[in-house]
Amino acid sequence: MTQPATSSAAAPTPGSASRTRSPWVWVPTLYFSQGIPYVIVMTMSVVMYKRLGISNTDIALYTSWLYLPWVIKPLWSPFVDITRTKRFWVVTMQFLVSFGLALVAFSVQGSNFFKWSLFLFWIMAFASATHDIAADGFYMLSLSKHEQAWWVGLRSTFYRTAMIVGSGLLVVLAGVLESKNGLPPVQVAVKAVPGVPAAPLIDPTQIQVTPQEGELRMVPHPATLEVAITDRSAEEAGAVIERARKWNREHGFFQEIVVADRPAAEKQSWWAEHISTPLGKAWQAAISGPLESVLKRHFPKPVAAKVPKAGNVGIVYLTLSKPPATHQTVVVTFDRQKRGLEYVGLAKGDKGFRLVEGERFVFNAENWNQPAMAVIQLDPKLRQAAAVHFVASSGNIPLAWSITLFVVAALFLAFSCWHGVMLPRPPNDGPVVTNRSLVGEFFATLGSFFKKPGIGLALAFILLYRFDEAQLVKVISPFLLDGVEAGGLGLTTSQVGLVYGTFGILALTFGGLLGGFTAARHGLKKMLPIMVCSMYLPKLVFVFLSQVQPENFLLISAAIAVEQFGYGFGFTAFMLYMLYFADGPHKTAHYAICTGFMALGMMLPGMWSGWVADVVGYKHFFVWVIFSAVPGFTLAMLLKVDPQFGRKSAG
Repeated sequence: MTQPATSSAAAPTPGSASRTRSPWVWVPTLYFSQGIPYVIVMTMSVVMYKRLGISNTDIALYTSWLYLPWVIKPLWSPFVDITRTKRFWVVTMQFLVSFGLALVAFSVQGSNFFKWSLFLFWIMAFASATHDIAADGFYMLSLSKHEQAWWVGLRSTFYRTAMIVGSGLLVVLAGVLESKNGLPPVQVAVKAVPGVPAAPLIDPTQIQVTPQEGELRMVPHPATLEVAITDRSAEEAGAVIERARKWNREHGFFQEIVVADRPAAEKQSWWAEHISTPLGKAWQAAISGPLESVLKRHFPKPVAAKVPKAGNVGIVYLTLSKPPATHQTVVVTFDRQKRGLEYVGLAKGDKGFRLVEGERFVFNAENWNQPAMAVIQLDPKLRQAAAVHFVASSGNIPLAWSITLFVVAALFLAFSCWHGVMLPRPPNDGPVVTNRSLVGEFFATLGSFFKKPGIGLALAFILLYRFDEAQLVKVISPFLLDGVEAGGLGLTTSQVGLVYGTFGILALTFGGLLGGFTAARHGLKKMLPIMVCSMYLPKLVFVFLSQVQPENFLLISAAIAVEQFGYGFGFTAFMLYMLYFADGPHKTAHYAICTGFMALGMMLPGMWSGWVADVVGYKHFFVWVIFSAVPGFTLAMLLKVDPQFGRKSAG
């Protein structure tokens, strides 16, 4: 598989005796540090901007663009391969990420924080994507083939740990800091009560507030909210929510920062008028329309009468105990109190109670005695008594997030210093030296990937191995949440969060670890058929679930755990094959290109999966998912893999 090339640093073997550092001192921290910037940019930034008052439209628009550096990173991966060492790139990019995070921490306390923080996040994202290229290349250079196979499951575990820390612990830290530098937090008990009629909602104009003695504090009305478990029509619930939203805006509680002016609703953008609309019409006329007719004729979706309904709603009113200072602004955040595994990001919490209006309020000397309205809605599938607590907290939100970002910046500075000392110095870690110019070598590196032996079969495998998974992952949650009459399982949102946040992630991690250990023991070629089967066969559980529609939550949880274990175990083969195929003088750039095609193979099938499920229904869709695994399974059986790759004898 390895192609000959002219290189002054390609002679030594990876994992040779020249390496003096144990992988235990650098692989965990390397892949933990690889995951943290990604989750900060893609997840934590969304929470931060929401707390700082940015509109949902702007958050979705601008933070989505931050994903671009990871999508296009194969374009500059050859430069990483042909300039300096991978070790240099790893240490330097970690320092740059640290510096960028520190600048973001400064920027969030300024008046133009959104513009400057986005710019700095963008730079940090490019640095992180470059770090990913170098880290994966360094992994391949510093470890033998056997060690690469043994560590592949562990490195994924440390990467997932970074996801948990970034989306869980760091957000919790910011929340704690928010609550510690403002007014004392106020807890509101919310109970779902069965068997009682829905109580009439209080008119906010009837709540009279007078100044109280003592320190400034928040006052909830009522301190305990009881919401009757009864159905409301979607129109009734929507009217209550809209009335509360209008009240909050009219009384100055909602001060959202809108960054960009939007065109008038009736005016289409140039892209919509000249590109997307004509293309959409052409797609409908030439492909989706005729295909939809064929699917509906041969695979009719079961028709069930579905009456739109919504859960009952209750309202918590918040005021201040007395007027704040003339120019003082009190920003209050209102959210459900986290419990247990939610603090580490392993569970989504009990969303049987959903806050649909009133996440953030702004009080001042003019509106302190007017009640801000927070609307809590029950899940319509909730039928038993339940209770949670919501917490209203206030504080200097920019300061809290600034401190959190400084903590992460310090962590990355420590990573940079640690890896500057602890990363090994493999003699084969160096730029590939040829007689070509830098630009010429760039295109030669890029071109050499497409000249590899078996490139056609390899690319087809990379694109199609997850063809079924790419479609399944977009439809699983709607299937679990949809009611039985719609072909789903009728789970509550909290149940879905529980099954994936606990059973699912444990099974996924165990499957990944076991996959790495078994591949290191038996080699990729011997394990490939078993891992491919483990990737595909567990998806039969969704055929079973869609046909039987069981009500037993433990049975459903077991089925999801089986599917996640199979995915974790089988995905190991995919990662190892990309390491195997990328091997060679330009392995760093070539592995980055492989990951780019992997992302493309996940993106395209996911785009139409929801449409197919809507047309044919869940029962037919999951059968289609099983059949769509056939191309990847067939290609996997045709791959030519060195029998010794991954085994200890190969090192």
